[in-house]
Amino acid sequence: MISAVVLTKNEEKNIKGCLENLMWCNETIVIDDNSTDKSVEIAKKMGAQVYAHNLNFDFSKQRNYGLSKTKGDWVLFIDTDERVSNELKNEISHLISNRDRIKKLNGYFIKRVDFMWGRELKYGETGNIKLLRLARKNSGRWQGKVHEQWKVTGKHGQLKNSLYHYPHKNIAEFLKKINYYTDLRAKELYNKKVRVQWWDIILYPRIKFFTNYFFKRGFLDGVPGVIHALLMDLHSFLVRGKLWILWHR
Repeated sequence: MISAVVLTKNEEKNIKGCLENLMWCNETIVIDDNSTDKSVEIAKKMGAQVYAHNLNFDFSKQRNYGLSKTKGDWVLFIDTDERVSNELKNEISHLISNRDRIKKLNGYFIKRVDFMWGRELKYGETGNIKLLRLARKNSGRWQGKVHEQWKVTGKHGQLKNSLYHYPHKNIAEFLKKINYYTDLRAKELYNKKVRVQWWDIILYPRIKFFTNYFFKRGFLDGVPGVIHALLMDLHSFLVRGKLWILWHR
């Protein structure tokens, strides 16, 4: 049995397509962070089990709460702007039914393919992302308040087929998410007593851009590649700028 877990917060534009894409799972759990739109209503109509739970700036806590609500032996975590390809669905279904194949493994990494405004990003930091999103229910816990990771014990495998990611329908939405996530990241670093100097605020963003656009060949993705590299530069700048403000307010 496989359970899918989805986190929501005002995702009425994405939640229907996301849940339709997960109909092949035995159960779908939605953990909602006090949405004020129709996310919960839509999710319930789609047959998902919906639980209200305050995120409180901690994504790992939210995911672990979702994990606790599942009944399946295996759990798949999916974001509302992600879609499981048909090939990946078939691969996972076949895998779970083959007990001899999976008995020695506790988790699987999945390659995620990002699309920006209709174009696949083949390069930059998103060009080769592999995320641990499928694992046995009791094999690990999520850690980290933001940019969280599923720390699964034992041996891991990697699936052949891809998870599709369709974030940021426009730059305004991208900037809104960057502002939100950099708030969380700056607070996380502040709580860990990480200090920032003025040169960090200048150098880190430049290094981020250079890495994405040149070292990881983001320029080969054309205009979407340069936009993505510049926005990741901004992300790095805002994290360190906000961290500096937290220390000096």
